[in-house]
Amino acid sequence: MIQLVILRVSGYRTAVRLCDPKKKEAIHDEIGFIMGNYMWVIFDLTLGCKPLGFKWIFKRKMKVDGTIDKFKARFVAQGYRQKEGIDYFDTYALVARITTIRLLLALAAIHNLVIHQMNIKIRLLNGDLYEEVYMKQPKGFVMPGNEHK
Repeated sequence: MIQLVILRVSGYRTAVRLCDPKKKEAIHDEIGFIMGNYMWVIFDLTLGCKPLGFKWIFKRKMKVDGTIDKFKARFVAQGYRQKEGIDYFDTYALVARITTIRLLLALAAIHNLVIHQMNIKIRLLNGDLYEEVYMKQPKGFVMPGNEHK
């Protein structure tokens, strides 16, 4: 049996203070993924621009004996500070309904199909983003020469 524990941590300093080497590695993996996929561009903020803050979300999988199996770190925007009609216009989440999943499982059972499960290590949004989103740089990962951007 594997237990999943989710920890919410506001800043990098707090995260590092609570960290063991596996958690630090998870943080560096997440930032490396973001930077490696060019998911942000650093530039001077325009007048009136309000950058969003962020949080670190940690997921910890535990083994049956109580030891930590692995950590996952996610860098997430504090989107609750945005205002509808100003910062964004439409919202939706790409999630399958439970009835759809049950239907697919029933069809697979009827037709004697084999069902496979996958674990996707890192997610990436493939949709187009039409609004501009400004975020603060994560502490501990500020690019040299861009400290006040």
